[in-house]
Amino acid sequence: MNDDWQDYSFDTLAVRAGQQRTHEGEHSEAIFPTSSFVFESAAQAAARFAHKEEGNIYSRFTNPTVRNFQQRLAALEQGEDCIATASGMGAIMSVCLGLLQAGDHIIASRSIFGSTVNFFTGIIAKFGVETTFVELDNIEEWQQAITKNTKLMFLETPSNPLMEMADIRQLADLAHQHDILLCVDNCFCTPALQKPLTLGADIVVHSATKYLDGQGRCIGGAVVSNHDFLHNKVLPVMRSAGPSMSPFNAWVFLKGLETLNIRMQAHCSNALRLAKWLDSKDMVEKVYHPGLPSHPQHELAKKQQANFGGLVSFELKGGREAAWKVIDSTKLMSITANLGDVKTTITHPATTTHGRLTDEQRAQANIRQGLIRLSVGLEDVVDLEADLARGLMQL
Repeated sequence: MNDDWQDYSFDTLAVRAGQQRTHEGEHSEAIFPTSSFVFESAAQAAARFAHKEEGNIYSRFTNPTVRNFQQRLAALEQGEDCIATASGMGAIMSVCLGLLQAGDHIIASRSIFGSTVNFFTGIIAKFGVETTFVELDNIEEWQQAITKNTKLMFLETPSNPLMEMADIRQLADLAHQHDILLCVDNCFCTPALQKPLTLGADIVVHSATKYLDGQGRCIGGAVVSNHDFLHNKVLPVMRSAGPSMSPFNAWVFLKGLETLNIRMQAHCSNALRLAKWLDSKDMVEKVYHPGLPSHPQHELAKKQQANFGGLVSFELKGGREAAWKVIDSTKLMSITANLGDVKTTITHPATTTHGRLTDEQRAQANIRQGLIRLSVGLEDVVDLEADLARGLMQL
């Protein structure tokens, strides 16, 4: 994090960090919708391209608005550097292409986003990088999976959609004993609730599309780290391969960061109230939310996170037929697989977010047909309860 911002609190950083006003004196951050930048002379152009002088060259890899977002998110995550990307998957791709080569080995949690699983098994595997999947919260499995070629350990905590958790500090200690990098996808907690770098992680990735935006407007991603390799190895991938963030999207994410903490606390409050309400219903077989004392890692959540998060999943008796009936009976909630929005969203993971996984992969990840995932928004919880009750009463 820039030394200029070390003495400020989270909410101040979320509003102020990274902004550099132009000569126009604008109060809100400016958008620089330009593909290229003009040089004062041929000598300056040569110096910029030779990396002998700092400055803008081309918006695929340097843009003032994007830089503002990068600096602000790095400050919030207590990281030294950040690279913004076109999507969360673009962030994961940039990390893997920048840090791995043929013959390397990844250990990943089974409980990660379906597209990440497909990227590891269907895309990067073609280039000679092998992935072993393990139980998120089983440290023995992580240890047993380590080989001499293991270079990266990758996880989401809490997981989607079952809210499973891993002890980040414990995994970081294990990784560093074997000179392995630990990468944590932090998009469900955001730095408002969890800061993996302060717990020993080497890399944090985000889908900025989710809570960082907060209103479902733009696609984007980010990588944050305290290591030099972010600039030396990951940035060249973004620069040459081109999964870069647009200036407009960066500006939208900046506006989202300004209200991140207050939104996350409201999401958490609503989600916990809705989880308790669902837990009282006979037709609900199980509720997955780390704020419930019945959650097996409730104490870890209290220790590792500032709050319990805005996602709630629940399993119905009756499988897919029951799940679809409840989903289709809602009138207020949005049937969409996106999450992190001020509007509550509802989805059936087995046929959407995890629909491209094999039956075996879904079984290993405990994604059953009766499971419903809610990304709890900022509506009145009483209205959300009534919306779900319409379907639950039919079961």
